[in-house]
Amino acid sequence: MRFHTRKWVKPEDLNANGTLFGGRLLAWIDEEAALYSIIQLENNKVVTKYMSEINFMSFASQGDIVEIGIEVINFGKSSLTLKCEVRNKMTRNTIVTVDTIIMVNLGADGKPLPHGKTKVEYVKDRLGQQT
Repeated sequence: MRFHTRKWVKPEDLNANGTLFGGRLLAWIDEEAALYSIIQLENNKVVTKYMSEINFMSFASQGDIVEIGIEVINFGKSSLTLKCEVRNKMTRNTIVTVDTIIMVNLGADGKPLPHGKTKVEYVKDRLGQQT
């Protein structure tokens, strides 16, 4: 799994218990999944269709640095299925896992659009294709 984004847990990210608010973490995961999908599918019209059970395994406190990892599970006709792990950057303790996130590629009309992708592509590889 590749960890793309790091977040610093600040006071405004905390719940009443003084730990990272789950809703804030889910927003970070949703944004990371969207950004990853937009880059993979080369389309900025991508939406979240489904997020499976979220497994909270540990907590993060103010000042912790968390990193968000995304991995592709499957390329569908108009979708991209991902899994996610969030961990503490310093301790490597897993904070949360999400086994399935389904993102859907949309056309200009807002309806699912086949993307034609079958494998993970890296920007460095795409740059070599341009002339």
